[in-house]
Amino acid sequence: MFEGKLPLIEKTAFRNGSLQGGYLIIAARALGLDCGPMSGFNNAGVDLEFFADTQIKSNFLCNLGYGDHSKLFDRSPRFEFASVCTLL
Repeated sequence: MFEGKLPLIEKTAFRNGSLQGGYLIIAARALGLDCGPMSGFNNAGVDLEFFADTQIKSNFLCNLGYGDHSKLFDRSPRFEFASVCTLL
Protein backbone atom coordinates (compact mmCIF):
# COMPACT_ATOMS: atom_id res chain seq x y z
CA MET A 1 0.00 0.00 0.00
CA PHE A 2 2.81 2.44 0.84
CA GLU A 3 5.63 1.22 -1.40
CA GLY A 4 6.82 3.99 -3.70
CA LYS A 5 4.21 6.47 -2.44
CA LEU A 6 6.32 8.99 -0.51
CA PRO A 7 3.57 11.64 -0.05
CA LEU A 8 1.24 8.99 1.43
CA ILE A 9 4.03 7.66 3.65
CA GLU A 10 4.90 11.13 4.97
CA LYS A 11 1.28 12.19 5.54
CA THR A 12 0.40 8.95 7.33
CA ALA A 13 3.56 8.95 9.45
CA PHE A 14 2.98 12.56 10.52
CA ARG A 15 -0.66 11.87 11.46
CA ASN A 16 0.22 8.69 13.36
CA GLY A 17 3.11 10.43 15.14
CA SER A 18 0.73 13.17 16.27
CA LEU A 19 -1.76 10.59 17.55
CA GLN A 20 0.96 8.75 19.45
CA GLY A 21 2.05 12.04 20.99
CA GLY A 22 -1.52 12.58 22.17
CA TYR A 23 -1.51 9.15 23.78
CA LEU A 24 1.80 9.98 25.49
CA ILE A 25 0.23 13.12 26.96
CA ILE A 26 -2.89 11.25 28.14
CA ALA A 27 -0.73 8.57 29.80
CA ALA A 28 1.57 11.13 31.42
CA ARG A 29 -1.37 13.10 32.80
CA ALA A 30 -2.93 9.87 34.10
CA LEU A 31 0.30 9.38 36.07
CA GLY A 32 -0.02 12.86 37.55
CA LEU A 33 2.58 14.57 35.36
CA ASP A 34 2.09 18.05 33.96
CA CYS A 35 2.52 18.31 30.17
CA GLY A 36 3.48 21.25 28.00
CA PRO A 37 3.06 20.30 24.33
CA MET A 38 4.48 22.89 21.92
CA SER A 39 4.42 23.61 18.22
CA GLY A 40 5.57 26.69 16.34
CA PHE A 41 9.25 26.14 17.13
CA ASN A 42 12.18 25.89 14.73
CA ASN A 43 11.81 22.26 13.61
CA ALA A 44 14.89 22.42 11.41
CA GLY A 45 17.01 23.64 14.33
CA VAL A 46 15.72 20.90 16.65
CA ASP A 47 16.28 18.27 13.95
CA LEU A 48 19.83 19.50 13.36
CA GLU A 49 20.66 19.56 17.08
CA PHE A 50 19.14 16.23 18.09
CA PHE A 51 18.63 14.14 14.96
CA ALA A 52 21.53 15.05 12.65
CA ASP A 53 22.56 12.22 10.32
CA THR A 54 19.26 10.37 10.89
CA GLN A 55 15.92 10.27 9.10
CA ILE A 56 14.11 11.38 12.26
CA LYS A 57 12.19 14.67 12.10
CA SER A 58 10.53 16.55 14.94
CA ASN A 59 6.75 16.98 15.00
CA PHE A 60 6.16 18.69 18.35
CA LEU A 61 7.90 19.13 21.70
CA CYS A 62 6.45 18.21 25.06
CA ASN A 63 7.70 19.19 28.51
CA LEU A 64 6.93 16.58 31.16
CA GLY A 65 7.28 17.01 34.90
CA TYR A 66 5.68 18.30 38.04
CA GLY A 67 4.81 21.96 37.79
CA ASP A 68 4.69 24.44 40.62
CA HIS A 69 0.92 24.68 40.97
CA SER A 70 1.17 28.20 42.39
CA LYS A 71 2.61 29.32 39.03
CA LEU A 72 0.61 27.16 36.59
CA PHE A 73 -2.00 28.78 34.36
CA ASP A 74 -5.61 27.81 34.96
CA ARG A 75 -7.14 25.64 32.28
CA SER A 76 -8.74 27.67 29.50
CA PRO A 77 -12.55 27.68 29.39
CA ARG A 78 -14.18 24.76 27.54
CA PHE A 79 -17.45 24.67 25.61
CA GLU A 80 -20.32 22.68 27.05
CA PHE A 81 -20.67 19.42 25.13
CA ALA A 82 -24.25 20.11 23.99
CA SER A 83 -23.31 23.53 22.58
CA VAL A 84 -20.78 22.12 20.09
CA CYS A 85 -21.86 18.50 19.45
CA THR A 86 -24.90 16.83 17.95
CA LEU A 87 -25.49 13.12 18.38
CA LEU A 88 -27.07 11.46 15.37
